[in-house]
Amino acid sequence: MDMASNTVLITGGASGIGLALAERFLRAGSEVIVCGRREDKLREAQRAHPALHTRVCDVAKAEERVALASWVKSAFPRLNVLVNNAGIQRRLKLSDIEDWEASQQELAINLEAPIHLSALLVPHLLQQPRPALLNVTSGLAFAPLAFTPIYCATKAALHSFTLSLRHQLADTALQVIEIVPPAVNTDLGGPGLHTFGVPLDEFADAIVERLRQGEREIGYGTAEKARRASRDELDEAFQRMNSRR
Repeated sequence: MDMASNTVLITGGASGIGLALAERFLRAGSEVIVCGRREDKLREAQRAHPALHTRVCDVAKAEERVALASWVKSAFPRLNVLVNNAGIQRRLKLSDIEDWEASQQELAINLEAPIHLSALLVPHLLQQPRPALLNVTSGLAFAPLAFTPIYCATKAALHSFTLSLRHQLADTALQVIEIVPPAVNTDLGGPGLHTFGVPLDEFADAIVERLRQGEREIGYGTAEKARRASRDELDEAFQRMNSRR
């Protein structure tokens, strides 16, 4: 994948992995639009990167996804890259009684949004030169952490969706790419929860290098091991990770 001369939309692009990818597309000479729920975080990102375009959008809401797709096609008709990155991660015990709304929001942001935005924007991407669609999943799609059950399930489902989408579009110019992060030192799930993760810049630099090499499914560290593991190895990893809790 050529990182230069693209027009790129990144969901959840005001911080973390989304912003790290936005920075690298910008440095390569692409035009980048990021969206997110928090206007203050978007403004902060734009102050750091004045060339960045921003839009407030809650991708948990179908009507806002429709509005985002309509706006971006009109304002940036050369859009040729979609990065479905937005995600939230909650720790919960399934036997506890909780408001369904929080779980529904996690499902909507992590899974409904990338599927819906793909449906809304793939026809447009197919009309552009060098089109690409990138879905950000997780190593936990392959061996889940039991205390983040909805997050892991949504990432497993998004991995499955990505495989099907890639297969259906195999005879087109649209590249369907999956990025499979390990734990990365971001604020996913809340500040301070992932300080043990790999440094964000280290992860993003490695991913971008492999994007340039043309890979279609890209992991890093423990996530690279997970995506290539046998079923027995995944079962062992599941037991090892969850026995610590």
